[in-house]
Amino acid sequence: MTPETLRKALEELKGQRTATFVFDNVYEPHTTLTIRNAMLVPDEPDHLLKLTDGQSIFIIDADRVAYVRIGTE
Repeated sequence: MTPETLRKALEELKGQRTATFVFDNVYEPHTTLTIRNAMLVPDEPDHLLKLTDGQSIFIIDADRVAYVRIGTE
């Protein structure tokens, strides 16, 4: 998955949904990441894919994402 396609898929996150990422090629137990109340950070000059829950910023490596689950919980 490219950063651009993942950014497009995550555009619907507006702080009201939970995003759960499953990663390839990472060591256990760090294969999943859940972000509650996730919001996509607008593209910045560094072009990193960033999400926030309002308290932290998470930088996502799109090349390692196997799939993303977007839900209400």
